[in-house]
Amino acid sequence: MSDFVRNLRLWFAPRRVAEEGDTPDYRFSLANERTFLAWIRTALALVGGGFAVDQFLPDLRWGVRVGLAVALLAAGALCALRAVSHWIRCERAMRRKEDLPVSGFPTLLSLAVALVAVAMLVIVVLGRAG
Repeated sequence: MSDFVRNLRLWFAPRRVAEEGDTPDYRFSLANERTFLAWIRTALALVGGGFAVDQFLPDLRWGVRVGLAVALLAAGALCALRAVSHWIRCERAMRRKEDLPVSGFPTLLSLAVALVAVAMLVIVVLGRAG
């Protein structure tokens, strides 16, 4: 069974994580949980931003408005999924006394947010000029 499938199963049965390795220091588990919650807050902010762009900027062209909203909503969904995946992978690594997993997702998320921010900056500047 691949690690991805095993991690996916653990999303819905987190108690099975305790079957691996030794219990880590509770401080590390709680820090892992706080990191998970930070990712969930980020996901909620992205979803809220996407909803706000769609609902409160009716003067934008349909394609621009929907494009920005979909980008933010998709980033929020990916961020939420990544939160639980990262939590499981970190918890397993701590229990097995392995290095914590690294991911390129923070870079991807940063690029997506920067892209939306640049698009919004252009819209604001052009909106004030016109």
